[in-house]
Amino acid sequence: MKQRGRHRRRRQGRALRAVLAGAGLALTAAATLISASQATVTDDPGALRPLTSAAELGGLRLTEQPVPAGSLDRLAAAMGRPVDAGTVLGDTDRTLRDADDCTGTERRALPVEPSAAHAYCWDTEDAEDAETREWRPQSVATSGDADGGSRWGAHRVILSGWTHRGDDADPRRMAKVAFVDAADPARLTYTWALLAVPVDGGRDYRALASRVSGMVRYRDKLLVTASGDGRQALYVYDLRRIQRATVTEDAVGRVPDGWSAHGYRWVLPAVATYRPAEGACGRPASAAGSSGSSGTAGTSRASGASGRDGVAPACPSSLSLDSSSVPDSLVAGETTRTDGDRRTRLWRYSFSADPARSGLLAADATGTVRAEEAYETDAPGVRGVLSHRTGPAGHTDWYLGRTAGKRGGHGTLWRQDTQGAEATECGTSDDTHRCWGDGVGSLSYAPATGELWSVSGRTLFAVPLSALEHELH
Repeated sequence: MKQRGRHRRRRQGRALRAVLAGAGLALTAAATLISASQATVTDDPGALRPLTSAAELGGLRLTEQPVPAGSLDRLAAAMGRPVDAGTVLGDTDRTLRDADDCTGTERRALPVEPSAAHAYCWDTEDAEDAETREWRPQSVATSGDADGGSRWGAHRVILSGWTHRGDDADPRRMAKVAFVDAADPARLTYTWALLAVPVDGGRDYRALASRVSGMVRYRDKLLVTASGDGRQALYVYDLRRIQRATVTEDAVGRVPDGWSAHGYRWVLPAVATYRPAEGACGRPASAAGSSGSSGTAGTSRASGASGRDGVAPACPSSLSLDSSSVPDSLVAGETTRTDGDRRTRLWRYSFSADPARSGLLAADATGTVRAEEAYETDAPGVRGVLSHRTGPAGHTDWYLGRTAGKRGGHGTLWRQDTQGAEATECGTSDDTHRCWGDGVGSLSYAPATGELWSVSGRTLFAVPLSALEHELH
């Protein structure tokens, strides 16, 4: 990364920020991006290390498994003709609050630097949206592909994935998606749809019992992360196959009087899954059948080996769409413990170019999906990942949103490549790079507006990507 004149500017910037801090204005000072050597040493992720060997890439392979068409047709025959996202967006029943109407607690979750260009909080008429801690927003998907993907008909689409709290064995574990109509930035409206999985050959469905920590909308498909649900790594939903619930009970699935979706009006049945080609999430193939496995395999510094070599397959916990790659690609990252020493893997899969497979990943005749590019980073606690290239032949940067961990408060946002890492700076303390939101939310880039969207606490916000690139080039 280029260093022209930056050290001199940083010294000047630090002096200016010290003056502003004395006046109580430090947190509103303009952000700069500092080299990793100036950040806290223990948080420095350094440069990305490419993974290129067959063994390193082997653990990233996925197997595609479609839900039988007969199951989806049987469900539709029982519930009624499916509708598409346009119908759902045209029938929203809740309104997001603008930042001015958010509470002080909600606003404190926003990034310090760069400041949010847009920020919204959820409707207060339903305590489940604005107040309850049983549900938590963790992911956001905005623009879809660059060719008009930010809209669905007359509606500009933003999707936010929420997870019901509890451990993976909790029978109440559920996931839902807020369909946000953002056609008018001054008044965003939304409604809920429950994520579900067809069972019993399409005669019923159950709630998706998984954390939706990552989510991507590409064309007519929605891909979400899956955890604690067997061998699945991703679930796929068709935004043209949304079913209408007919009763408003807390139950999920078929009930005596019809079909229920935990009180929500809409339900999305999964149409496909992707699972590790070998082993299960958190367990290598050699340990998949062992009752003594505790999911701790692959914790050495040498990650990235294939399942048959005894290292756990990488299962994505964060997702984003890279429409600057050719072809468009799904970017994924795993999460490692903030107090561990295991490296974090980042990688990408290409989307299929076959019109008959719109929104699905590129797979061979056996249904195997292979990573097109992969890296390791020393950054633990990654919850959001974004890859973005400037221009057709430009430089590719990786942005990593990292949680604050046990310290709580604001997380960090790093920019990495194979040369090094940089992070936003704010304030005057020794830990000046804790400027992002809480770091728990995923990252999503909207090419139509040039904005990076995420969630923090119970706020949905956007910052211009150019603000993150300030003084970098």
